[in-house]
Formats: sequence, C-alpha cells, structure tokens
Amino acid sequence: MLKLKNLVMTVDNANGSRRDIIHDVSIDFEPGKLYAITGPNGGGKTTLAKIIMGIYQQSSGQIYLDEEDISGLSVTERARRGIAYAFQQPPRFKGLNVSDLIKIARPGIDGLELRLKMRDVGLCPEDYLERDLGPGLSGGEMKRIEIAQVLTREGVISMFDEPEAGVDLWTVQRLIGLIVQKYQNNPRSTAIIITHHENVLPICDEIIVLEEGVIKLQGPAQEIWPLIKDDIQCKMKDQCRSEVCYEL
Repeated sequence: MLKLKNLVMTVDNANGSRRDIIHDVSIDFEPGKLYAITGPNGGGKTTLAKIIMGIYQQSSGQIYLDEEDISGLSVTERARRGIAYAFQQPPRFKGLNVSDLIKIARPGIDGLELRLKMRDVGLCPEDYLERDLGPGLSGGEMKRIEIAQVLTREGVISMFDEPEAGVDLWTVQRLIGLIVQKYQNNPRSTAIIITHHENVLPICDEIIVLEEGVIKLQGPAQEIWPLIKDDIQCKMKDQCRSEVCYEL
C-alpha cells in the first residue's frame, strides 16, 4: 500500500510571498485498484505524482510504501522499490535506442517478449527497436514507448501522467485497456492515472479531484463521475477546438 500523510509542498512566488502547491493531502492507495487523479490545470496533479516519485521533495508530510517511510529516499531508491512514473511529456535520450530503454525496465527480458511489448502499444518492433530516442521520434511515438517501458516493469506503484495526451483515440483506448488489464484487480500492484479523459475516468476504481492543491472530492468512480461528468466533457470539447494533437 502507498500512503500519503499530510503532504504539503510550499514554493516561493516572484513577489517574495509563499504558497502551497500541495496542501495537507492524505490518500491511501490500495493494491489491485486503478486510481484517477483529475482536476483543473495547475491544480497540483503532476506535482503530487512527482513528489511520490521523489522528483520533487515535499515541504512536510510523509510517504509510506508498505509501511516503510520513503519520504527521504531518492528517485533511484524509490524506483528500486517498485515505483514507476510515465511523464506527461516523456524525456528524450539521444544516443539510446528504444530496445535499450525497455531493457532498463527489465534487464532480463527476452527478445520475443520485447517485441510483444512494442506490438502491445501499437508499434512495429522491426521498425522501432533500434531507433534512437532523440528528436526523430514524434511525441505520440515517445508516449507509447514510455508506456511500454512502465508496463514492462513489475512495479508495485505505476503512475501515468495523461497517457492520452498527444495520441489518437484508437491508441488511447488500446493503452488504457493495457493499463486496466495489468493493474486492475492485481493484488501486487496499484496504478494511478492523471487524466481529464471522459473515456478513462469512469472505468477507474476511484477518482480523486485535486484543485488548488487540495482534495475536493474522492471516492468510487460510480459516485464521483456523475458529479464531474458535465465539467469534464465541456473541457474536452474546448480542448478539441483549441489544440491539434500530434499522432503517429
């Protein structure tokens, strides 16, 4: 179990004042469940995920993984304990190829499974495994590759930051299906998805609404989704009118 207890992250504003990006957040994430964290842009969702991963350090509060206080552990130490994070905008590693990246997630993976993982995310292994992770790959391709890496790991906590961003609807449905299949009802792992997507939120076990760094709503999806459905669908329509997605 992952347990967040009274997490606070305070930052300095340009005018010298201070404000809480995350304020007194406490959540228990149970094994075998798929959690969605949603809420307005700038509400603290990605910040919270990066605190869990150890990329950011909270100002106060504790993080427990299976009753061990990991609050002071580094990103590397948390990764070794089975915490994984798929970025909203995946980092690029020029000079490293796709095969190398997947093998970092599971060094002993055999060639057949490696190719199957690529096909799972809709990429032809013969075309991609030896490609460099530099600027030659599109944002949508990088998104699929990073999700393949996280799915390859046998992580106990896996976080996906807007896995639907920048990919077409068919790919979104495929990727979310893979996440559900791997994590939902799996007693050895927990998945957390940061999302605004109307096709993702209802299928999660629990929804957490984070706004201005504070939990506004939390509970089973069947209870929370009807309360936020109209607002989410309205935002998605606005986004579709104002953005052009990058696709494979």
